[in-house]
Amino acid sequence: MARIYPFRAWRYNSTVVRLDDVVTQPYDKISPAMQQAYYQRSPYNLVRIILGLPELFDTERGESVYTRAARDLAAWREQGILVQEKDPCIFAYSQRFKVPGTDVVKERRGFIALGKLHEYAEQVVFRHEQTLSKPKNDRLSLLKATHAHFGQIFMLYSDPARSVEKILYDGNGPAEAEVTDEYGVLHRLWRVSDPATILLLTTAMADKKLIIADGHHRYETALNYCKEHAPDHADGSGAKVHHSVNELPQPAYPEAAVMMSFVNMDSDGLVILPTHRVVHSLPSFDAEAFATAAEEFFTVEASELGAAIDYMEWLGRQAGTAFVAVTRGGALLLRSKPEAVAAALAGMPERQRQLDLSHLHSIVLDRLLGLDAEKVREQTNIRYLRDAGEAVDLVRRGEADVTFLTNPVSMEQLREVAFAGDVMPQKSTDFFPKLLSGLTIYALE
Repeated sequence: MARIYPFRAWRYNSTVVRLDDVVTQPYDKISPAMQQAYYQRSPYNLVRIILGLPELFDTERGESVYTRAARDLAAWREQGILVQEKDPCIFAYSQRFKVPGTDVVKERRGFIALGKLHEYAEQVVFRHEQTLSKPKNDRLSLLKATHAHFGQIFMLYSDPARSVEKILYDGNGPAEAEVTDEYGVLHRLWRVSDPATILLLTTAMADKKLIIADGHHRYETALNYCKEHAPDHADGSGAKVHHSVNELPQPAYPEAAVMMSFVNMDSDGLVILPTHRVVHSLPSFDAEAFATAAEEFFTVEASELGAAIDYMEWLGRQAGTAFVAVTRGGALLLRSKPEAVAAALAGMPERQRQLDLSHLHSIVLDRLLGLDAEKVREQTNIRYLRDAGEAVDLVRRGEADVTFLTNPVSMEQLREVAFAGDVMPQKSTDFFPKLLSGLTIYALE
């Protein structure tokens, strides 16, 4: 089952830089405005490595964002901006936050460690989403250039008794590092280097199956990189042989593991937000014709509401499968007609037929708008946004044809689909908050 390993993490040197100035949101959640702000915050901000800005004459000089990332990483290690832990560690990682749109405060507790890379067919690591080609190509280029992992794959495991949390959090003192991000989330980190505690934790995790919550693209990239670099003598165990009960487990070779954050899917601290679909640059789009075509599969109701928050409240009150389509001509509530949708999705597994996003992707995007799986995978005409207001504004400003506002996927739906070996459409879930990049770094050499 799940194999986890302590590691000698590279971390920012707190005597040289402030953690607040150098850590970032995950690369795929960094907007252009955030990218510029990170650049201005510090010459050592991690954005320069994970999402660098292209420069004039890069092609002529044989330079790229990836070559600069490798050069910066090497320089920061040499200059002592980044320092390596003396001993293999695991890190308890807590996030305290206010649930967006509410006054509810939650805390999500987990830990950072290396995790063995498994093929999905081994049924140890389960995915729940399809992936996109462009992000995987980008992350592979960065990995090849730097030979390092800078953010953690967000993994879920089931532990109703919370035995893992008790090992890590009962009796721990003040956090060794803490930082509050731009969303008001307090991130705290504790180093765990005691061998007995680490071995207890690895044993507790040994029977777990894992679901990727966030980081599908980086996981699949790391898995492919692992297979490319497997030495001839590597066995199938994925770990080095140990000669002492006190010896800490290690990966069979550095590329065989990737940095992960593990969170209990049975805890109250998990929050999933919806990810809205913004469709743009269609050859032709007529709101009235779309509404008429949609009536074959959906009950269509026009709205006189104006604000995105009102649309989301309206949507949240609906029973069954539903979503809101916002066009320049107004907003439409689409509620699935069970018989028509069942016939249209007859070839799809039952678990997926229950999902709002399956109805949206297979019927609306594909059948009604002509965006097949390839176009969606290549993001030819579609964007994914967390902020409903921003998604609606793009339509009103004429920068998009139609925005589809959706309800969030539940943890129960995700668990059921993933463990059945099925997948949801791309960008089906948005776990909040995100894991910060730069708290720990796993260098392969």
